[in-house]
Amino acid sequence: MTRPPTRVENAALLVLGGLGYGALLFVWFSLPAYLQPVIEDLGLTGTQAGVLAGAVPLTYIPLGLASGLLVDRLGARVGVGLGIALAGVGQLSRSFAPEFPSMLALTLLLGVGATGLTFGLPKLASELYPADRVGRAASVYLVGSYVGSATVFAFGRPVIGPALGGWRPLFLYSGVGTLVVAVLWAAAVWYVPAGRHETDEDDALTLASLADDVRAVLGHRDLRLLVLLGTMYLFVLHGIQGWLVTILETRGVSADLAGTIASTLVVGQVVGVLAIPALAERFGRRRATLVACAAVACLGVVGLLAEPAAVLLLVVPVVAIGLGMGGLSPLIRAVPVELEGIGPKLTGTAVGVVFAVGEIGGFLGPVVIGALRDATGTFTPGIAAAAVGTLVAAAGGAAMSSLDD
Repeated sequence: MTRPPTRVENAALLVLGGLGYGALLFVWFSLPAYLQPVIEDLGLTGTQAGVLAGAVPLTYIPLGLASGLLVDRLGARVGVGLGIALAGVGQLSRSFAPEFPSMLALTLLLGVGATGLTFGLPKLASELYPADRVGRAASVYLVGSYVGSATVFAFGRPVIGPALGGWRPLFLYSGVGTLVVAVLWAAAVWYVPAGRHETDEDDALTLASLADDVRAVLGHRDLRLLVLLGTMYLFVLHGIQGWLVTILETRGVSADLAGTIASTLVVGQVVGVLAIPALAERFGRRRATLVACAAVACLGVVGLLAEPAAVLLLVVPVVAIGLGMGGLSPLIRAVPVELEGIGPKLTGTAVGVVFAVGEIGGFLGPVVIGALRDATGTFTPGIAAAAVGTLVAAAGGAAMSSLDD
């Protein structure tokens, strides 16, 4: 009989998954961090720039469900490993992209890799830990992702990129680094045995079994509400994060300071992802927590409309957005594990459904903000649309009846 993994091995694998997620977010958000120079170099319109900023979420729409189903059948380890590798190849190749179509195609390839991590890591956590600890386990790899996005905004644009010679060298070397992480992951999963909570009775990979999984997930009322909440969460997160640096730059903020302010959104996310799931588990108030997180994010988005005398005061609403979004992120991934009829076995499929549909919002967020800017000459209508999205997310969370409030 194969020995079970030790607690240290479980933790090490989860942390390495977080490192892979961090590498993904670094390469993903290297484009938003360098969006204005890329616009100038490639001659993009605001709408084209919005499409590029939303291209990774776009891949989840056709591939999210299939990716989640495959992760449930092929295993979290394969999904995560392939995801990291594809992200590295896509980022490395983007450094050579000469125009909009090639940049879009390679960004979509990066997005294919992102789906493997997005659905593989929740599945991995459900295999390594019991259901009541999956939320906190999710916090570990999500912190890794936030470190990646914070690093690219705080250091990638103002420090690393200029030191390397611009956005193209930054894309090249970060792609190579991501491929190195993929190799480390392959070595780790070869050594660490299967998780204690991994199900041995998974069905064969057949169309009939896949259809049964989809019916079980889509037939669950609270899962459908989670899809609505996830759609609005992704609309707001990708819309604001994709354009935040550019929003600040159009107000006359220097590129360095804009990147620093944008990185505080990630600070808020880290606080939210570490503190909020633990509080929700401690007090048994998941539904109220979902609503509160969306409300805090709403206040932050509305706060972006202010133009304070001291631009650094914009850190306050930016951190509020991050806090609300950071709290929602692990809860969205952990809720399916606790729903009767879903559980660890269908976690990959459930999260796949949430993101396959939800990333319609993730794609539209940056596109809507960019298109409204083209149409009106200002970011105000797009920010207002994001604020409405947070209110819809709050309503979806409040309507979830089977949670433990």
